[in-house]
Amino acid sequence: MKLYSTNNPEQLVDFKTAVFNSMPLDKGLYMPAEIPRLSQAFLDNIGQYSLPEIAFEVASALIGDAMPAEDLKAIIDDAISFEAPLKPLDKHTQVLELFHGPSLAFKDFGARFMSRVMSYFLREGEQLLDVLVATSGDTGGAVALGFLGVPNTRVTILFPKGKVSEIQELQLCTNGQNIQVLEIAGTFDDCQQLVKEAFADAELNARHRLTSANSINIARLIPQTFYYFNAYSQLRRQGIEKMVVAVPSGNFGNIAAGLLAQRMGLPVEQFIAATNANDTVPRFLETGVYETRPSVQTYSNAMDVGAPSNWVRIMELFKGDAEALKQVLKGYRFTDDETIDAIRRLHELHGYIACPHTAVAWLATKAYKAENSDSDAVCVFLSTAHPCKFPDALPEDIASKVVVPEEVKVMKDKPRQSTAMPVSFPQFKAYLMAR
Repeated sequence: MKLYSTNNPEQLVDFKTAVFNSMPLDKGLYMPAEIPRLSQAFLDNIGQYSLPEIAFEVASALIGDAMPAEDLKAIIDDAISFEAPLKPLDKHTQVLELFHGPSLAFKDFGARFMSRVMSYFLREGEQLLDVLVATSGDTGGAVALGFLGVPNTRVTILFPKGKVSEIQELQLCTNGQNIQVLEIAGTFDDCQQLVKEAFADAELNARHRLTSANSINIARLIPQTFYYFNAYSQLRRQGIEKMVVAVPSGNFGNIAAGLLAQRMGLPVEQFIAATNANDTVPRFLETGVYETRPSVQTYSNAMDVGAPSNWVRIMELFKGDAEALKQVLKGYRFTDDETIDAIRRLHELHGYIACPHTAVAWLATKAYKAENSDSDAVCVFLSTAHPCKFPDALPEDIASKVVVPEEVKVMKDKPRQSTAMPVSFPQFKAYLMAR
């Protein structure tokens, strides 16, 4: 597998280099030099395959000869050891639950796969790998659990102080071992910028072997394609072939993976980007002007991103052709009030309890179906996190019905470990250099 920088298509690297470098020095993002198309025979018979089998087929096509097939299969069987079931709500709407992994969020797919790939490529005696990750909520917890105890790695997680839920903070701050946590007095965008500045700093990179666990890392993006193919597999078992997918979107890595899957042959009729008040992409799709803004805090905090990093990958897939992109991608935004009302309506209509991100995606499917009432495609919306992670966002009568997993209860008795820090790259750099 060869990859290029979005800022320099002539700069080709192998998969291992892209995984460890995370972001090219020219500040672009890595993209596959060639996007393989899966065989029609595989797609026609996809209903016969399990999630790990699908993951192996997709990863093999993308990664190629980067590692032996038996090693890749072992990584997938270990990393993707949980289900991602589709649950029908009505004749034309189904929810894809992606929160059945250890951190109770869809980020487990990317974090567990990436940590095992990095561990595989690390050789005994090599320099310690410093993993930097900014999180708006769920990424950090998934990365912490994915890398916890992995030899020769040290993880530093930056999160915006006071802007993640209590359970998200517990998942970040109760690990210890090789996991270090910084509470940044700012927004997710500030955390993300600090990480990007670290990768661009020559002195830091000379001292430490830095890599990222954010969705800018290609090893996070690849496994996120797995569950789109798996959703289609489950629909085919139901005799359904037409699919529209709604994705709660913040940093846009999730939907970038879906669009990559589509390029590999996944038959999705339409992608829907569902956002909260941080609506950079819906505004672009409406006006043609891409204008980032400072992020604002909402109940769906994992989507509180004003400058989504992965947007460059999406535009790269379409070679900058905004009109072609608009044929495939629709965008909707919703307020906190609409989100809370959606949580209530989902419960009243279907007995389903959704986290705020999932509720935003459901609202987008409703909006899309209202505009496309003649479509007979099934709308699949992604449920990206367990509702227990957002008790403050749920109406009290609904929150009381949420079954809290035992692993969450155990975390509440653990001591918290974190370091407070202002939005200051000199201080962040000093912290890293002192280690």
